[in-house]
Amino acid sequence: MTHRRKLIAGNWKMNKTAADGAALVTELVGTIGKITDVDVVVCPPFTALESVARAIDGSTVKLGAQNLHPESSGAFTGEISAPMLRALFATHVIVGHSERRSLFAETDAFINLKVLAALKNQLRPILCVVESLAEREAGATLKVVQTQLEAGLQGVSKEQMANLVIAYEPVWAIGTGKVATTDQAQEVHAFIRGLLTKLFTEPVAQRVRILYGGSMKPANAPELLAQKDIDGGLIGGASLEARSFVELVNAASAAK
Repeated sequence: MTHRRKLIAGNWKMNKTAADGAALVTELVGTIGKITDVDVVVCPPFTALESVARAIDGSTVKLGAQNLHPESSGAFTGEISAPMLRALFATHVIVGHSERRSLFAETDAFINLKVLAALKNQLRPILCVVESLAEREAGATLKVVQTQLEAGLQGVSKEQMANLVIAYEPVWAIGTGKVATTDQAQEVHAFIRGLLTKLFTEPVAQRVRILYGGSMKPANAPELLAQKDIDGGLIGGASLEARSFVELVNAASAAK
């Protein structure tokens, strides 16, 4: 089996000013800024990208964005393009996050355009596939995940898959008090890898990293990261404070 280096990505959502973001990553760099056995990505809001980019310069921490528009420029008020992100030395971008889907009505087709735009501009998309509580209770989990994944990856080549990350988001387990068991998380991750095998061949599927985006915290991270198909985490709340984020990175390092 291909060895996949763990990836811990922090999604700050709409939190942290430029100054706050720089202060947080300066603390992170002081602790984990030279780590090489885990990939670490921070995804601040657009207004903090430049200050965070300066603060992580020279470290192994990578810069990601939370969204992008499929077009490279034009009359799209309030939007940000892939070339703009690349100009700030971003390497990753979150695409199809549950909040973009539910709050901003992003469709699978639109998300697919974003995936293709990111890849065209040498950005690594973190493509989120999302499951609601109603879908889980209806037994529709795998069908929903398959639909989103197949649509989101339309037009992506085997070669491009090497630069793509998948994140599984059970929305019902995020900030609700409900907790996805380790077995439930691993089941969906294994299903995703199996689907990638059918779509792109097993060697390709074995290289793709699949992150868990269901409230990974220092307390549950070691057990989750020990699963064979869970390659890291897309971290929300726990990425806003240096100590908890560092603990997650250390848990990923220990889980190799």
